[in-house]
Amino acid sequence: MPLDTPFMYHCGVLAQSYIHKLDPFAIQITETLGLRWYGLAYIAGFVTAWIVIKWMSRNNITQIQPNKVGDFIFACVVGVLAGGRLGYVFFYDPTLLYTFTPELPWWRVLAIQDGGMSSHGGMIGVSVALIVWGKKNNISILHLIDIAALFTIPGLFYGRIANFINGELWGKKLPESLQAEPPWWSIKYPTEITEVWLASPQLYQEKLNTIEPLRSQIVGGDYFYQSVVQEAYAGNQQVIESIQPNLTAWYPSQLFQAAAEGPVLFIALFLIWWNPRKPGIIAGWFAILYGILRIITEEYRQPDAGVALLFNFSRGQLLSATMILVGIFYLTISARRSSEKASGFKYAFNKKTQTT
Repeated sequence: MPLDTPFMYHCGVLAQSYIHKLDPFAIQITETLGLRWYGLAYIAGFVTAWIVIKWMSRNNITQIQPNKVGDFIFACVVGVLAGGRLGYVFFYDPTLLYTFTPELPWWRVLAIQDGGMSSHGGMIGVSVALIVWGKKNNISILHLIDIAALFTIPGLFYGRIANFINGELWGKKLPESLQAEPPWWSIKYPTEITEVWLASPQLYQEKLNTIEPLRSQIVGGDYFYQSVVQEAYAGNQQVIESIQPNLTAWYPSQLFQAAAEGPVLFIALFLIWWNPRKPGIIAGWFAILYGILRIITEEYRQPDAGVALLFNFSRGQLLSATMILVGIFYLTISARRSSEKASGFKYAFNKKTQTT
C-alpha cells in the first residue's frame, strides 16, 4: 500500500504519538452535569471488591461473614471518600480549607466534583474506618486491613485509567531528542494550548501564532483558543493536523501507574497470600510494594502544581517512602504476634479441585 494513502497517513500520526481526545463523561446531560468515568471508576472498584470479598467469605479465606460484606464495603466507601478528599486538601491544597464560593457546595473542601482526591489519604481514611468497624464486629483489625489492602488495588487501577481519560495528572515531557519524532506510546494533549501556552504567552507566542490561521474556520475573540481545543476533542481533523506538530509529547504516567498499582501489585500480593499468612502480613507487603512502585512511576509524572519538591522528591514519593516504613512496621508486628494464620488462596483453589 502506498505511503501517501489516507490509511497510512493516519497510522503515521498514531505511530508518532497519541492525540488525547477522550471525553471525561460516560453520559453527559449538560455542559457540567453527567456521569463521569472518574465516578464510574470508584463504583467499579467497590463492586469488584464486593464480589471478590464475597467469594473469599464463602471459601473461608476471610473472617467476614457473607451477610456482613455489604456493611464492610460501606465502611470502606466512607473511609475512601472522606480520607481521599481530606488527604488531598491537607497534602496538596490546604487553601481549600478557607476558600468559599457563592455556589453549591459553598465550601471548596466539599467540591469533589471539581476533582482532587489523594490515594494516600484514601488509605488512611480506610484504615480509620476499619478500626471502627473491626471493633464493632469483633474481627482482627490487621486481618481487615489485609482484606482492604488487597482490594484497594482494583480501585487504584480504575482510578488511574480514569485519570488518563480525564487528561489529568500528566506525565513529564519526553526528552528533547524525542520530541521531533515522538514514540507511539507518548501522549499529546490539545489542552496544552489553554493550560500551558496561554499561561505563559510570552514563552509560547511562536506556538500560539501557528494556530492563528484557524481563526477563519473557528469562533474567534476571547474564546478562540478554547474553541480550538474543543474542536480537537470533537475530532476536527483540520484542527488536529494544525496543532499536532507543535504540541509537546509527554510520558503516559497515568497508564504506567495503572499497570504498576493494578495488575503488577495484585499479582504480587496474590502470590504472597497463596499460602496462609498471619494478619497484617498482606497489609505490610502492600504498603512496601505500593510505596516502591509509586516512587518508581512518580519519576515519569509531573509534580503537583504548587507543591514544592523536598530533596528532589515529589510529595507522592515522600508519602510513598513513609508507606514503606509503615509496611516494615506491619511486618515486624505481625511476625511477633502469635495469632492464627488466615487461609490462603491455595486453600480455595485446592477445595475447588477436590470438588470437581
